[in-house]
Amino acid sequence: MAGDPYKELGVSRGASAAEIKSAFRKLAKQLHPDTNPDDKAKLERFQRVTAAFDLLGDAEKRAKFDRGEIDADGREQYRGGYSGGGGQGGNPFGQGGAGGGFDNIDLEELFGRFGGAGRTPGGRGFGGGKGQDVRATLEISLEDSISGATRRIQFSDGRTLDVAIPKGAADGQTIRLRGQGAPGRAEAGDALIELKIAAHPVFRVEGADLTMDLAVSVPDAVLGGKVQAQTPEGLVSVTIPKGSNSGQTLRLKGRGAVVGGRRGDLKARIVVTLPETPDDTLIKFAEDWRAKRPYKPGR
Repeated sequence: MAGDPYKELGVSRGASAAEIKSAFRKLAKQLHPDTNPDDKAKLERFQRVTAAFDLLGDAEKRAKFDRGEIDADGREQYRGGYSGGGGQGGNPFGQGGAGGGFDNIDLEELFGRFGGAGRTPGGRGFGGGKGQDVRATLEISLEDSISGATRRIQFSDGRTLDVAIPKGAADGQTIRLRGQGAPGRAEAGDALIELKIAAHPVFRVEGADLTMDLAVSVPDAVLGGKVQAQTPEGLVSVTIPKGSNSGQTLRLKGRGAVVGGRRGDLKARIVVTLPETPDDTLIKFAEDWRAKRPYKPGR
């Protein structure tokens, strides 16, 4: 990006972060390629505006630019003494001496005098030309991390991307989308998408295993029976052993999370549950049972 990023966004050097962001959003909507197909001039302006915001929207980069430590393309500026006489062997970048100094020199601009912009006197490429990488966080469900999915993410410039979530994706894993970052002179940068697995209302993650509470009625706990249990893939039927108690765990093999390519188990902790409003039959049964004292818990 050539020129002044402040002028590209139409803001003053003293503009606040909010003013810079607001100016960028307004320009991005006006210039976005989706609303201006086949308009090369607006595409080029959109690329310059995006690059300007990539620099000024980052507090650290903006401070370095304002101090002259980097140029509008984010390249570090040469800072060092110039010996006047060229130093030993006539090297113009030799030991710093008393003959004045070059400070804040753009080497690409300087070397352009010898053989074209962006090249050294020896003809070697200088500074690359790849655009900046952009980073974003995408929150996904536990089910998405296990089975894989495609989810859409929107960037601050209005662009949307469909991100393929691989099976067995881990919390904190980064997906690189090549060429989807900020525009550059030679090639665009990459988009780095960090995955964040959202907390689940039913399952708790313990390494590769998942744990959950499984509500079981008193008759099923006493007599045994079949109940429906939720898994990441949907409901399955599980067998409750006769005489089950709260705290006992049923293990559903291969129904857990994925760690290191290995699928863990789902551990369902039985919770014997009464109805919210016990009926007369249940109350009479409990009264008779308590009167007979057939057993004492904990003994």
